Amino acid sequence: MELIPLETIQNIAREYGYWAVFGGILLENTGIPIPGETITLVGGFLAGSGELDFWLVLVSALGGAILGDNFGYWVGYYGGWSLVTRVSRLFRIKEEQLISVRDQFAQNAPKAVIFGRFVALLRIFAGPLAGTVRMPYPQFLLCNLVGAGIWASVTLTAAYFAGMLVPLETLISWMSQFAAVVVAIVIGWLALSYWLEHRKFGKGLEQQD
Repeated sequence: MELIPLETIQNIAREYGYWAVFGGILLENTGIPIPGETITLVGGFLAGSGELDFWLVLVSALGGAILGDNFGYWVGYYGGWSLVTRVSRLFRIKEEQLISVRDQFAQNAPKAVIFGRFVALLRIFAGPLAGTVRMPYPQFLLCNLVGAGIWASVTLTAAYFAGMLVPLETLISWMSQFAAVVVAIVIGWLALSYWLEHRKFGKGLEQQD
C-alpha cells in the first residue's frame, strides 16, 4: 500500500519535521491508507542522526495516533460499513480483506485496538472498525491510549537507535519483519485461546452426559 517512494517520504520529513510525523500518522489512523508508519520511522531515524529531537517526534507520533484513531472511530460510528468500504476501494483494498479484518476485530476488539497498530490494515482501519461495530467509546479510548503508547515507544526507540547504526532501508525491512512476527504471535495466541475455550466447553458437555 505504500506507493510513495522512500526518498519522497524522507524529503517530506526533513521539510516539515514534526508536523510530517503528526499529520502522517493522524491521516493513516483516521482510515486513509498512507505510509504513516514509514513517516514515523523516518522521523525517529532523523532523531537518531541528530536532525530532529526524539521527544518531540514521540509527542508528534502519539498525538497523531490518538487523535487519528478517535477521528476514525467517529467516522466509522456515523458513516458505517458502507463508508469504510468506499474509502478502501479508492486505495484498491479488496472488500474481502476488510470483511476478514472486521470479523476478527469484532471478536477481539480491545486486543485489536491495542496490538493492531503493528499490523498495516488494522492500524489504518482499527478506529473506523471500532466505530462500525459500536465498541463502547470509553473502552476504545483506553485501548487507544495504551496501544498508541506501546506502538510509538517501540517504533521510535527502534528507529532512534537504528538511525545511529544502519541504513534507513534496513530499518524499514526490520520493522516489516517485526510486524510479521507480531501477527504470527497474535494469531497463535487467538487460536490457542479458541482451542482452550472449546475444549473446556466440550468437557462441560461430557460431564452433563
